Amino acid sequence: MSGTYIPVNLRRLVEERANYRYEYCQLPAGVAFFPHEIDHVIAQKHGGANDANNLALTCWRCNRYKGTDLGSFDPETGAFSFLFNPRTQKWAEHFTFLELNLLGLTPSGRTTIRLLQINNDERLAERHRLR
Repeated sequence: MSGTYIPVNLRRLVEERANYRYEYCQLPAGVAFFPHEIDHVIAQKHGGANDANNLALTCWRCNRYKGTDLGSFDPETGAFSFLFNPRTQKWAEHFTFLELNLLGLTPSGRTTIRLLQINNDERLAERHRLR
């Protein structure tokens, strides 16, 4: 969300690699009202690079809620946890769907869902409409 210029070819690589699906909430990019955004998984202010190994396809909501955060507190244990990293972790090991709700299977998954507000009422309504 830094406003850093990302070349078109690098944007395309990030989009294609994600199969045009947002890498945190799994919303298909083609049905989103607002265009996708490219997230620095590790924000540049924390030393994250502006290259493919640190970029993720994201929806505007996930990107706004995540901001430059690297982690937060697991809502189940209260312990600090890093957020899900789509470049180093597999989505299915950290998340699953139960009906319209995204469930966290790990501290990283639960923390990401809470911080990015992936199951708030607006997002649940959006998933309901997509069904």
